[in-house]
Amino acid sequence: MATNLVKKTTDINQAVLDSDLEAAIRTIKCEAEGLNALAKSLDGDFSAAVEAIHDMKQDRRGRLIVAGIGKSGHIAKKLVATLASTGTPSHFVHPGEASHGDLGMVTENDVVLMISNSGENPELSDLMQYTRRFGITLIGMTSRQDSALAKHSDILLLMPIMPEACPNGLAPTTSTTITLALGDALAVALLERMKLTPEQFGVFHPGGKLGKRLMTVNEIMHKLEDVPIVNSEATMDQVILLLTSHNLGCVIVSDDGKKLEGVITDGDLKRHMAADLLERPVKDIMSPSPKVIQSEDLAVQAVNIMTKTPGQYITSLVVTDSNNHLHGLIRLQDCLQIGIS
Repeated sequence: MATNLVKKTTDINQAVLDSDLEAAIRTIKCEAEGLNALAKSLDGDFSAAVEAIHDMKQDRRGRLIVAGIGKSGHIAKKLVATLASTGTPSHFVHPGEASHGDLGMVTENDVVLMISNSGENPELSDLMQYTRRFGITLIGMTSRQDSALAKHSDILLLMPIMPEACPNGLAPTTSTTITLALGDALAVALLERMKLTPEQFGVFHPGGKLGKRLMTVNEIMHKLEDVPIVNSEATMDQVILLLTSHNLGCVIVSDDGKKLEGVITDGDLKRHMAADLLERPVKDIMSPSPKVIQSEDLAVQAVNIMTKTPGQYITSLVVTDSNNHLHGLIRLQDCLQIGIS
């Protein structure tokens, strides 16, 4: 399939290929100019919008209702998904359906974010009037300051009017990119306002690769009761028995079962291989300052330590709790097997 595609591409006239690339570059540059203009246009109204949505969240009774029609509707749905995944309760309401009963989904505790590049879509009017009637905060996102949406909004997020990348100036391109970016800016500002941690973010993303990258060490590690522990005064014959019976590639050395004295790995055995190895004391063979990680840290942080420590080949980390007491053991193999890398 790939070979046929290459042949077809090489059969195309070079002038056509150049024209395609020129169109792509022109489009990207046009949209980039729109984004630059948007960044320069942001003012206190943006902060007011963030504040209104944040206050609604703090009240814990309302939701952000996002509405739009056509291409703006698609942007609105994407924004709802982004907001919901970053801790802002959000719902999409189709303006047309709102006029036929879905207005009942909007309550006085909600904030409505209405998206329309022109601000004059007739389908928006019923939802717009509903917010005015019941005193529901309306945030308008439009590029037309003299539009009905702009005039009725409590907070106006005015987007710059920029040329569309479409050569006919008709297909929404630059305008939709600007709208999408402004929505993302709102989501990120709200995320930072609520100080959302990676662990909290993981609550909204429990599945897939992202969810796995947000798993904590505590979720993957071998618990302390399942990890072999030996006293520093023991002899290596005892260590070898523990390594063989537990098959974790590592024995933790601790005199009281709480404080870490060191570790002995399969690699330590190879480095100290000698005729008297079995009789030697553990304290002579152990690595006294092994790498550790805390149980509440992300598992991906453990992988980074094990794979990116210069000059060291590390396959496991001792896990401690917030009081630096022994908590368990996390292995690189276990992380890779469940897709954390």
